[in-house]
Amino acid sequence: METYKLTAFDPKGEKLLDESFQAENDDHAKSIGEQLLAEKKVADITHRCVSPRGKLILFHR
Repeated sequence: METYKLTAFDPKGEKLLDESFQAENDDHAKSIGEQLLAEKKVADITHRCVSPRGKLILFHR
C-alpha cells in the first residue's frame, strides 16, 4: 500500500480538502479519490491527487 495525497481548492486558491489515503496502485487511488471528492461535494472544483512518486492521478481545473 502507498500513500496518496488529495487536495481541493476554492477559486481563491484556499484549500478546502487536504487528505492522505492508502491505495494499492494508481488505478485504485483514482477510484478512492473520486469517491472522496464526491462524498465531500468538491468534485466540481479544482482538485488534484498525486502519488508518492509525484505522478498526477486526478486533476480538474
